[in-house]
Amino acid sequence: MSLNCGIVGLPNVGKSTIFSALTSAPAEAANYPFCTIEPNVGVVNVPDSRLDRIVELIPTAKVIPAVTEFVDIAGLVAGASKGEGLGNKFLANIREVGIIAHVVRCFENPDIIHVNNKVDPAGDIETIDIELALADLETVQKRYDKQSRLSRVSAKDAKENAVLLPLYERLIASLENGHAASTVVETDDEKALIADLHLITMKPVIYVANVDEDGLSEDNKYVKTVREIAQKRNSPVVVICGKAESEIAEMDEADRPEFLQALGLEESGMHTLIRTAYATLGLRTFFTAGSDEDRAWTFKAGYKAPQAAGVIHTDFEKGFIRAEVYSCNDLFEYGSEAKVREAGKFRIEGKEYVVQDGDIMHFRFNV
Repeated sequence: MSLNCGIVGLPNVGKSTIFSALTSAPAEAANYPFCTIEPNVGVVNVPDSRLDRIVELIPTAKVIPAVTEFVDIAGLVAGASKGEGLGNKFLANIREVGIIAHVVRCFENPDIIHVNNKVDPAGDIETIDIELALADLETVQKRYDKQSRLSRVSAKDAKENAVLLPLYERLIASLENGHAASTVVETDDEKALIADLHLITMKPVIYVANVDEDGLSEDNKYVKTVREIAQKRNSPVVVICGKAESEIAEMDEADRPEFLQALGLEESGMHTLIRTAYATLGLRTFFTAGSDEDRAWTFKAGYKAPQAAGVIHTDFEKGFIRAEVYSCNDLFEYGSEAKVREAGKFRIEGKEYVVQDGDIMHFRFNV
């Protein structure tokens, strides 16, 4: 899976405004459809209070946070799967991301044109769902037709097709009804069989409810609709006021807390979105800490110690000997690495150790 998040939605729902606030790098935004044609790509820092605390306890010359990538993909419209708007190009862009952040308009504003001339989150979500399903349907149908012909070529292909073709048939039936591929492909074995199709509707989705400032204090009827849909799909929801977030992004750091307090927020909605995307991508963080550098490193959940070492440098993985490990929570409790050692919380781990989120690690290797 690609380690990035694609921001999608209908035109004029606030995708580019949210992307600009995320990256503090202006994306083209205007009051007309398709103002974003080529996808904008931004690498953003992952907010992590644990790294801030580590820096307090282990002072250092340099601090480097973890990062993740967001891609602002132009608005889809009904008929995108058939090339409406600039649909085919945009659908290809979506195929390349790891997860989808689906921005849904949840505010009224007569000055901002809605592509369907009304605010209707359920209808907007359905439009996107259908277009993505139809795009996947075309992909699966082509593979099904090709694979069916191979059955007549060899016994090996016929045996393979005894498994593949029924799976493709289930996918086709689901996608024809506008339902995601993920609703019928559940086992890891089935996921592996269709991985090379790069189906859009297999990707995890985060729903981003874009509200006005009033919608931050209490869910409006539009947000409630989004939550109901997301709950049925086991998808997370992040509520954001894109307009307010763009103002926060332009403020000096010192002025932000007061502004957030006035909005009734403990932190920026963008921070919540970044962390949600990071977690949904299956990403976790381990730390290295010392006088030269305190750094957050990104790894995939389930990595063993040598794989995590390879995130720093391939030589670390090739020549891995052992890992010296303790939890950042133990550092916070005891106040220093020396006291963590005294408490017996400092460990030596080998090649089979599964790295945990929040580990502070030092690798021994020999190449």
